[in-house]
Amino acid sequence: MAADFIKLDQFLKLMQVTASGGQAKVLVQSGQVQVNGEQELRRGRKLVNGDRVTFAGQTYQVQLPRDRT
Repeated sequence: MAADFIKLDQFLKLMQVTASGGQAKVLVQSGQVQVNGEQELRRGRKLVNGDRVTFAGQTYQVQLPRDRT
């Protein structure tokens, strides 16, 4: 079963924006990350397919695997 969401800090690690969850926490809580064009301060923000995460001028689109049942 595929997940319906991924948390922001996990997504940043997956995309290799950060090396650790601690580093992701600092980036998010310092206001350096945007989700869908809005500043996001919650590292546990649930991201779904199509969300766009921006950090340091680079934008990443969330693409979660689909359930194959």
